[in-house]
Amino acid sequence: MRMLHTMLRVENLEASLHFYTSLMGMRLLRQSGNKEYEYTLAFVGYGDESDSTVLELTYNWGDNTYEKGDAYGHIAIEVDDIYRFCENLEANGADVYRKPGPVKGGSTIIAFVRDPDGYAIELIQNKSISLEQSH
Repeated sequence: MRMLHTMLRVENLEASLHFYTSLMGMRLLRQSGNKEYEYTLAFVGYGDESDSTVLELTYNWGDNTYEKGDAYGHIAIEVDDIYRFCENLEANGADVYRKPGPVKGGSTIIAFVRDPDGYAIELIQNKSISLEQSH
């Protein structure tokens, strides 16, 4: 068994696709619309669905405003240079609401960003890549 995907309902599919592909570096793997039930699905990820877990972005036509709820936590993504990655996100208007730095009580470098719908994404520095101490 393996995990296939996580589904997020999005309010603006184009803005979400821009965020996840252009800013987060994922690829649009496939997209389809269903006229009868009025929704569009877009699958994005870093690798093929055959061997990677991906995100399913669901855009419901018409009323598509959602409460995030307080049970949702976040998606976690490993990055090679968290400082440069966050600088690029902010330069492109993304909300990096927890700047890169050590996790409380530990040494792992993390940051948090919100996608266009307000979903939290934790960025975690790849521990196998050494960063300069100047950060």
